[in-house]
Amino acid sequence: MKILMVEDNQTLCEMMAMFFKKEKWEAGYAQDGVKAVEMFKKDPTGWDIVLLDLNLPKMDGMQVAAEMRKISPTVPIIMLTARDSESDQVLGLEMGADEYVTKPFSTIALIARIKALYRRTQLNQLSANTQQIASDFDVQTPHFKLNSKTREAFLDDQQIENLTPKEFDLLKTLASKPKQVFTREQLLQLVWNYEYYGDERTVDAHIKKLRQKIEKAGPQVIQTVWGVGYKFDDSEVEDQ
Repeated sequence: MKILMVEDNQTLCEMMAMFFKKEKWEAGYAQDGVKAVEMFKKDPTGWDIVLLDLNLPKMDGMQVAAEMRKISPTVPIIMLTARDSESDQVLGLEMGADEYVTKPFSTIALIARIKALYRRTQLNQLSANTQQIASDFDVQTPHFKLNSKTREAFLDDQQIENLTPKEFDLLKTLASKPKQVFTREQLLQLVWNYEYYGDERTVDAHIKKLRQKIEKAGPQVIQTVWGVGYKFDDSEVEDQ
């Protein structure tokens, strides 16, 4: 973890530095508000937690929090202050702080708060990333994902590589309706379009090449329905 501590009390900074070192955390220090904003602007994604004193020279903690929030809406901020009035706490939270710790505080308790906030932030980020990833795939089954925008397909998170445009379209057509059986004629119409009057063996040739590429990524999910055509089915694939 990398912490930016914004505090004008040198003794407090030195004391916290010992605890950070014990936890094997990296820390940077700013003793006035202007310096804090400058340090944060240089590397806004490099800080995991900001410890921010309210009473600072040059620019107070409320202003610093507001400036940091303009740069990063998500960086966790714990505000440290000797003021313990409810109005100050509310204002601090409204200006962008995630938590409010009054002085004097227990160093061990503060370390615990930092860890808890960091864990919560990581879990929230993981959840957001998962939702974003899920929204990127327009075809999803228990073991298969396909992104039409990037023309990528994954089987159990292993990418099916080197798909030609027709192989990709063929795979998308089948996977879009799992277990539905498509005749060769239907696949010719859907993938090669209605103006295509080619031999149905074209489908067989593409299925063969597609299966070879799928097998390099994982189990075979394109099945032959004898006398009819083909279907996509990953329902019997074992969970990894």
